[in-house]
Amino acid sequence: MLDKQSPVPMYVQIEEHLKLRILQDEFSIGAAIPSERELSEMFSVSRMTVRQSITNLVNDGLLYREKGRGTFVAPPKVEQPLSGLTSFTEDMLARGMTPSNTLVSFEKMMPELGIAQKLQLDEGDEVFLVKRIRYADDKPMAIEKTYLPVKLVPKMDKDVLDGSLYSFIEKDRQMTISHALQRMEAALVKKEDADFLQIDVPSAILIIERISYLTNDIPFEIVRSTYRADRYQFLSEIRR
Repeated sequence: MLDKQSPVPMYVQIEEHLKLRILQDEFSIGAAIPSERELSEMFSVSRMTVRQSITNLVNDGLLYREKGRGTFVAPPKVEQPLSGLTSFTEDMLARGMTPSNTLVSFEKMMPELGIAQKLQLDEGDEVFLVKRIRYADDKPMAIEKTYLPVKLVPKMDKDVLDGSLYSFIEKDRQMTISHALQRMEAALVKKEDADFLQIDVPSAILIIERISYLTNDIPFEIVRSTYRADRYQFLSEIRR
């Protein structure tokens, strides 16, 4: 099945073979592909060669790994435009996906200096710190840490976090969300985050920090999100 006389490396030929089978729906979305051992026997190559092929396809977003279960065909990546300020819940519903979350922690605390400065807090002002795992169709997509000034949302509780935070702010708190500033960077996942996201170490992740503002230019949240790079991609329209 492989041309061992070809200048094209074995791992690249295996990648192309698997890609073709995925495109032809021999491996459907969510289906498990053969194990590394089975593939190495099938192609008469080392498991290291097979592992390199699979890792490349995982990094390309065509496959994903689940610890202790195997490697599966990935659904198309969720595409998130970088224009427009929406919540995770709104994004997933707009794509016909079912959003959900697991609350990891919810606490009231004194913020560190950097957080307090970005939220323009006075000395002694507290924040709510919310840490959640965000899911789309029951698949983990991101880890989200949100800092909210207590003085702006004093009635925040765990029940609010079952739905859209933005809906709570705009409908229940009668505040108008205006704009946000965000920065993005690539990184390798940490062990704790890998467990939450059900990915291996090392795996690529996207980290975004967003500071969101009300119409009076008062910042009402800082969100630090860690996204699975194999499940998420961002789209930006650029005009000259």
